[in-house]
Amino acid sequence: MRSELAWRKSSYSNIDGGECVEVRAAADMVRVRDSKRIPGAQLSIAERPWATFVGYVTGRET
Repeated sequence: MRSELAWRKSSYSNIDGGECVEVRAAADMVRVRDSKRIPGAQLSIAERPWATFVGYVTGRET
């Protein structure tokens, strides 16, 4: 059985712990959460739309 990958904090997150977004790959989805509300809601986004979004916001559209 494959263990789940760890959450990764955005490199643009505030070093003092505020304004943090965390991301992790889970099976065929990418999960996104607010690190200040770990037990709170998470977004689940399919891999292809996530890659398109990241490409758009980084200026490296796929």
